[in-house]
Parts: sequence; structure tokens; C-alpha cells
Amino acid sequence: MPLTLYLHPLSSYCHKVLIALYENGTPFAPHLVDLSNAEASAAFKQLWPVGKFPVLRDEAANRTIAESTVIIDYLGQHYPGAAKLIPDEPDAAFAVRALDRFFDLHVHTHLQKIIGDRLRPADKRDAYGVEQARAAMNVALGLAEKDMATRTWAAGDDFTLADCAAAPPLFYVDTALAPLAGTYPNLLAYLERMKQRPSYARALDDAKPFLHWVPHEKST
Repeated sequence: MPLTLYLHPLSSYCHKVLIALYENGTPFAPHLVDLSNAEASAAFKQLWPVGKFPVLRDEAANRTIAESTVIIDYLGQHYPGAAKLIPDEPDAAFAVRALDRFFDLHVHTHLQKIIGDRLRPADKRDAYGVEQARAAMNVALGLAEKDMATRTWAAGDDFTLADCAAAPPLFYVDTALAPLAGTYPNLLAYLERMKQRPSYARALDDAKPFLHWVPHEKST
């Protein structure tokens, strides 16, 4: 099998790529990376010295591709399937790519700051940074809530890269930070639609054995 995805099933950015792979039924071999294991971590960094996943290895092309959006773009170009996650029409593609950046930079990044801080030793935590991240994330969630009032999927009527980017951080916001119910009903309804979609349901099923490791609000 030419494609190997280096991942951890808990990683929200790995979920993003898994959705794309499962959406098109693209054959690949998953390689779980345990960064807490020194030997496994060192081996992974031989492949990608930055040491962050997901990373896609295409043996047929002798290429190593990092970063979730780049991986999905690569798959669309070199391993296309029935689901076109980035539209051909330029304006539609622009809108999808803009939403991908929006969810990554203004929801995903802040989510990781908040949850990552919970994993720090108590004397190394950054309460002020977490407060800033939460405030900025809530602004972004408010904008997305307004958009989703009239949309089925993140960019409109079609399932796209934007959905690969939106669903994973929304799932962790809902389950590990604060429930979307009440404050963000449109985002909650959207997340429920995503959880019913086979590609994301499968990614979440992969994560189930590990979800108890996620530090929740009460853990702080």
C-alpha cells in the first residue's frame, strides 16, 4: 500500500485528514505514533523532524507530506475520489479554503492552547493565555454560529474541506470545554449532522478507546 498516515486517533488534526480519506475510501495504512514512547518518537522525527502529526508518506512518489490541509490538497490532486473536497470553481474554492483557515486558526489553535495547558504541571500553567484563547475562540464560534443558521455544511450545500476542518475542533469544544447546547445551537445541530456522516463517525470510532485520556474542564 503506497500511502501511510502517521497519526494518533485522539488528534483533532488527524481527524481532519481521516475524514478526507474515509470520505473517498482512499486506501491507506494507519501508523499510530505514541510520542510518549521515546523510541517511537525518535523514529517519527526521523521521518518528520518537526515531530507533529498527521504526516502522510507516499512511498510510490517517495514523498513525505505534513500538515493537514496540505495532505488533503495532495490527496485531491494525486489520489482523487468521488468526493471533491475542494471545488473546481475558483470562487467556491476560495470560500472553502478561507473557511479551512478560519477553523484552523481561530477555533482549532485556541482549542489546543486550552486543552494543552491542562496537560502542563500545575506550576507551569498559563491562566492568562488560556483566558485570551478562550475569548478569541468564543468570538470565532459566534461568527460560525451565525453562518450555520442557513447552511447544511460548513461552506453551504456541499461537503468540503471546510467540514474536515470544522468538525474535529467543534467535537472537542463540545465534549471537553463547554457544551455547545444553549449557546451555539446551530453549531450543535451541524456537529450532530457531522457525527452521523460515515466518514466522521468512523474517525470518532477510531478515537473511542483513547477518549478517556482527554483532560476535561473538571480536570483543571
